[in-house]
Amino acid sequence: MTSEPRTAGEPPAAPTARRTLPQLLARNARDYPGLPGLSWQPTDGDGDWTTLTWAEIHQHTERLAAGYAALGVGRGDHVLLMMANRPEHWLSDLALVRLGAVPVSVYGTAAPEQITHIARNCRARVAVVEGATQVEVWEPLLADADTLLERLVVAETGAEGGHTPYAGLLPDPVPVPVPEQFAKELDAASPDDPLTVVYTSGTTGEPKGVVLTHRQVMANALALDAVVELPPHVEHICYLPFAHIAERMLGIYLPCHRASHVYLCADPTAVGTVVRKVRPAQFFGVPRIWEKLCAAVRAVLSLMPDEQREVIDAASAVAREHVRCRERGETPPAELEERYARAREEVLLPLLAAGGLDRVTWAASASAPMPVDVVDFWAGFGVVIMDAWGLTETTGVATTNSPRTGFRIGSVGRPVESVEVRLAADGEIEVRGESVFSGYLRPDGSVRSALDADGWLATGDIGRTDEDGYLWLTDRKKEMIITSTGKNVSPALVENALKEHPLIGQALVHGDRRSYLVALLVLDAEAAPAWAATHGVEVDATVADLVGHPAVRAEVDRAVAAANSRLSSTEQVKRYELLAEEWGPATGELTPSLKMRRRVIRDKYATALSGLYGD
Repeated sequence: MTSEPRTAGEPPAAPTARRTLPQLLARNARDYPGLPGLSWQPTDGDGDWTTLTWAEIHQHTERLAAGYAALGVGRGDHVLLMMANRPEHWLSDLALVRLGAVPVSVYGTAAPEQITHIARNCRARVAVVEGATQVEVWEPLLADADTLLERLVVAETGAEGGHTPYAGLLPDPVPVPVPEQFAKELDAASPDDPLTVVYTSGTTGEPKGVVLTHRQVMANALALDAVVELPPHVEHICYLPFAHIAERMLGIYLPCHRASHVYLCADPTAVGTVVRKVRPAQFFGVPRIWEKLCAAVRAVLSLMPDEQREVIDAASAVAREHVRCRERGETPPAELEERYARAREEVLLPLLAAGGLDRVTWAASASAPMPVDVVDFWAGFGVVIMDAWGLTETTGVATTNSPRTGFRIGSVGRPVESVEVRLAADGEIEVRGESVFSGYLRPDGSVRSALDADGWLATGDIGRTDEDGYLWLTDRKKEMIITSTGKNVSPALVENALKEHPLIGQALVHGDRRSYLVALLVLDAEAAPAWAATHGVEVDATVADLVGHPAVRAEVDRAVAAANSRLSSTEQVKRYELLAEEWGPATGELTPSLKMRRRVIRDKYATALSGLYGD
């Protein structure tokens, strides 16, 4: 019997973990045909938004699947995708899954040798790339004897050269009669079929291909829905790379699961503009994103008159009191609830509205330890960042804080329903469960399991749990510093203490097999000029000028001393170098998911680091 379309106010019926992504797409087209599913702007960021409904998405991906089938793509084939967050990427991903193929996204900042490794490892015969810049990188692989790549599909019109234009993949309508093999493969996925392969970002070696099945992704989606509080068909701003597990879940799989509305943001630097337009109910950012937003707001606040800042500070104090009460698991008393409601309505919401965050009910972060001072800053606006933890190998989130089940600021929450978590004798976090991956892809197409005999995965992260079951991260096992005296130091702990001062935007602590720690500190490009303006430093000075200014150096000295006062003697930084140039993915110091590549930074600044030891 055909079911009647549901209204926008009704939540999607909860799918079971046995469902596949094509089944969710079919459900959305049947039950929510007129609801918006995908919106995007022209790639230059100007112009009107285009929107596809879930019914249109279903029709479009069927046409696109037929186009890929005509290229010879079939069940089990890997197809590489290197594009920004644009509709060709999102729709191709779903079309390939409907065809039974396995989409594999590649970071746009991947080095040629990483691209070559991935192409050889997954044996893809087809790659879909954005434009002329990507074609130049990928073309040599067509002649590489060790790579099976045969064809490039190019998204941008006019950039195809002699390669296949993406627009040519869209027969209108799908050929009738439908080819027998295409009809046989379309939407025939089973729960244990591979849904995607996600390559790790390669911070410590060559990227590894993490094979994830429909069953694992659906289990994680169900587990996440059990701990979040979101309105039906919630909006999601999609700006992180699709090659990152966070955006795969948040920007593709969860929207299909929830029948929600994805806004594509091809340029991550424009995410603030999109947030102000959409005013989303949920917003996810890796720690560096929340740090930059925090620095920008602090810079604005620092330029306000004293009387206005005092009003904001008073409202923030009430918001933090309200958050602390909830953190303890208590219902805020009526008097506090009234004060918070008034502070929020009169002071905090207008400030949040200026940035498009006034409707946020679920703010989240993951990927690296979140600086507690940044979380505390946002708590002062009534925005509690629900820090989470997980790996590509756990299909994303394994533990999370939750407004529904409880949170502890500074922790990464408790395990979601699809995983178990335990600690090894040395504190290494181990996980097992429904959403833990199948294994790593081998070049021959087989999958190498990384689990022990009982199904546990050693994650490489170090942590501890408290009496209420909340997990607290210490650091990556491989990144722990061991001093010449044999003391173990968590660099992330020290770095986050240093970054509590607004002037310090980024920090790297160094000292393995040394007698003391040193640090590279990067002056915050947004906070530094604002600080200078309020402290009598020449306002036309560049960030590079400010690095050498005596007043700025003196303030950074005080910031380092303040951090050291809260650290043990082994953790204290004895010397530092102050830098003006921000680290980023384009210059290689950060991964595309904005985690530090410590080895790259240490190599780049080897002379400066040696100088701090007088070598």
